[in-house]
Amino acid sequence: MTESLLEKPLKGERISDEEFLHLWEHSSLYDAGRAAHEVRLRKADPRVVTFVIDRNINYTNVCTSGCAFCAFYRRKGDPEGYVIDADELYRKIEEAISLGATQILIQGGLHPDLGLDYYLSLLRGIKERFSIHIHGFSPPEIVHIARQGGLDIGETLRLLRDAGLDTIPGGGAEILDDRVREKISPHKIRAHEWAEVMRQAHLLGMRTTATMMYGSLEGPENILAHLRLVRDLQDETGGFTAFIPWCFQPLNTALSGSEEFREKKDSFIRSVPGYLKLLALSRLYLDNVDNIQVSWVTQGVKVAQVALFFGANDFGSLMIEENVVRAAGVTYRIEKEEIVNAIRSAGFTPAVRNTYYQVLYFVGEKTP
Repeated sequence: MTESLLEKPLKGERISDEEFLHLWEHSSLYDAGRAAHEVRLRKADPRVVTFVIDRNINYTNVCTSGCAFCAFYRRKGDPEGYVIDADELYRKIEEAISLGATQILIQGGLHPDLGLDYYLSLLRGIKERFSIHIHGFSPPEIVHIARQGGLDIGETLRLLRDAGLDTIPGGGAEILDDRVREKISPHKIRAHEWAEVMRQAHLLGMRTTATMMYGSLEGPENILAHLRLVRDLQDETGGFTAFIPWCFQPLNTALSGSEEFREKKDSFIRSVPGYLKLLALSRLYLDNVDNIQVSWVTQGVKVAQVALFFGANDFGSLMIEENVVRAAGVTYRIEKEEIVNAIRSAGFTPAVRNTYYQVLYFVGEKTP
């Protein structure tokens, strides 16, 4: 039965929820990876692995959400709390552009004192000074901005888009199952609110990504609920450009000390084989999402390289700057040459892409 289920995506047939759970329990890592790689070769250019050059800029670490898995946030009044000033923001963007960045990822905490005007001014200020793509404000931030402005989600997104917001990252998803969210992020938006932000963005013609932070307190059925929500919404709107799973990093977080997490911290899902299997089965289940991204930030370059044979076709971002995962003690850093060499030594052609997963140029060749 397992072998026939793995063949279904290769025949253009959809895997059901029950079949996903069967494959999670019974398929071998090798067989799942083989099937996922074959699907990947059909869904994306089989010769090419892409990556983007960008910078993650966190405009504030002050946040009211207080998620148990987060080591980055600070409460209002904390001496380590900050809101980035304009000069520092522009300096970071200018430096990123000088290093070849084509986009900035701009995200932050849910600051209680920042209103709609702050975000509109931030976007306009960037666009007035720089020609760069703004990939910013995850769904929890969008809901926060809407509440601060007394507006609905659609109108908030229209205002942000018109001020310069181009696309939206899938952050704040964690596990899109409220049974898990109630434990790890009880003050953050619910799964249906995350989906509604994405739905409204897609209806406006904005593209977004979908992410998953796994390895906290979830089980296979919660992972399935997350993937089902993404697949159903993609069926409805077609607005997701990519899916990006990454593993919870516990150091310096409140969740790391909980008894429930201690019981799960050595579970299969948190291992390298668990990551590769999740990546492979995500590729098989998400038959309507073209791009699957590796997470070298949490797995390291060698594992990310292996993941290129388990369904992934994108190496993610160079990440000139990254602060959130680093706050949890993960310090993987990478240079452009390392990404290029990892892709080439795996047998693929490295290509720099834009936010829409369109190739800008192949590394080593002149930019078109």
